Amino acid sequence: MSEGAYLGALDQGTTGSRFIVFDTQGRIVRQAYKRHRQFYPSPGWVEHDPKELLSNVRAVIRACLKGFDFKLAAIGLTNQRETVLSWDTKTGKPLHNAIVWQDTRTAGACQRLKADGTAQTIEEATGLPLNPYFSATKMAWLNQHIPAVQEALTHGRLCLGTVDSWLVWHLTGHFLTEPTNASRTMLMNLETREWDPRMLEIFGIPVEALPSIRPSLGTFGEVDMRPFGASGSIPIACVLGDQQAALFGQRCFKPGEAKNTFGTGNFILVNVGQAPVRSQNGLIPTVACTLDSGQATYALEGPIAITGALLGWLKDNLGIVKSVQEIDRLANSVPDSGGTYFVPAFSGLYAPHWDATARGTIVGMSGHTTKAHVARAALEAIAFQCRDVLEAMTKDLGQRPQRLKADGGGTRSPVLMQTCADISFTELVLAHTFEVTCLGAALGAGLAEGVWKDLDAIKALPFEETIVRPASAAKPADGRYAGWLDAVARSKGWVKEQ
Repeated sequence: MSEGAYLGALDQGTTGSRFIVFDTQGRIVRQAYKRHRQFYPSPGWVEHDPKELLSNVRAVIRACLKGFDFKLAAIGLTNQRETVLSWDTKTGKPLHNAIVWQDTRTAGACQRLKADGTAQTIEEATGLPLNPYFSATKMAWLNQHIPAVQEALTHGRLCLGTVDSWLVWHLTGHFLTEPTNASRTMLMNLETREWDPRMLEIFGIPVEALPSIRPSLGTFGEVDMRPFGASGSIPIACVLGDQQAALFGQRCFKPGEAKNTFGTGNFILVNVGQAPVRSQNGLIPTVACTLDSGQATYALEGPIAITGALLGWLKDNLGIVKSVQEIDRLANSVPDSGGTYFVPAFSGLYAPHWDATARGTIVGMSGHTTKAHVARAALEAIAFQCRDVLEAMTKDLGQRPQRLKADGGGTRSPVLMQTCADISFTELVLAHTFEVTCLGAALGAGLAEGVWKDLDAIKALPFEETIVRPASAAKPADGRYAGWLDAVARSKGWVKEQ
């Protein structure tokens, strides 16, 4: 291990951007954070301003490094994954707002592709179900509807990419991505980890408009640090999609090790080794990480669209609490949800249901129902959705993950953590640091730059955890879960026309 080294981690997420400096023990030395705006131009549409994302990224790096006297050994980058950006190679300016992963504007296009039988071809090549969540239909929409994108394509100046490629392009001048992000576009072949010609043809995406794919760990270019108040240049030595970065940060390096991130949505990933596992139960095979040697690790993932965002919705849209922290107190004031179920399908349902036509539903209410029951039902909705994914994993892998390493802002809620353990019958191992995603990016960069010699050295780092064990009896939890499945069925097919 290289003593005295420091590593930077840049996390560009769905709600904000964060930069953290870690030491070689994985401890946070400094950090800065800045939120960005969310735009909802039409029902089901979600956008970000690419210029704001870039400006905020630069701001948090500058704020974090101000007065920092030690040079970083490397920077790791992690990001929201399926969000799509388009820009002009000549000017570097965006051609449209970023279309966020939660956006459902391409649901109709997905339905049309399903109707002509293309969905199976797509899933065979990419491992992904045909859904507006992924990037390819967003890219196709930009090509079809935005004149500036069409003009840039005509003149050979179009860049289409995910957030990692937008940031790497502006920070280093290189147009690059890597497999954990590329595997979420519905354009990368899961086996070869290269852009698939058939997918490019189906979605009308020219390969010259896409970034080159290189391994997740290795140099992506040098960042000139002078604009950030530092000297010299520092390599970006690791790029990982945010959920794969969390898997790495949780040190799930062996097959069978799994994690659950509680953020805007929830994302459960289990390491499956060096070959992809094709799900028969609604989960996603995805790349977990690739090394410079070409060795790849794969994961099986269950993404859940709306979890932490649901709690924010209770505060901002319904106004039943003044802070998200109040939801714990409110939910804990009643023994159960009083038969109320809340299915937060605001962007449709993701794994394992994959129904873009589903919409948010509250069922089972009576004159007895209060805002406390609704709050309780919201916390239970997060737990039930996690159980949905774990049930699918059990069927695909032949065994249930007995422990889930948990991270993210949601782990601050004791009521939510106990509810999830009880409903899913799974032990949760809570990381004491909430910034596991950034930690994973930093660890990956350090491994690439020789700060640590191998994964065993990373595994040996100190890592404080708290264990939450299931407390409830199986029979009542199973009864509530049956009611949840009934509520989910009622939420499906709500949107009749796309």
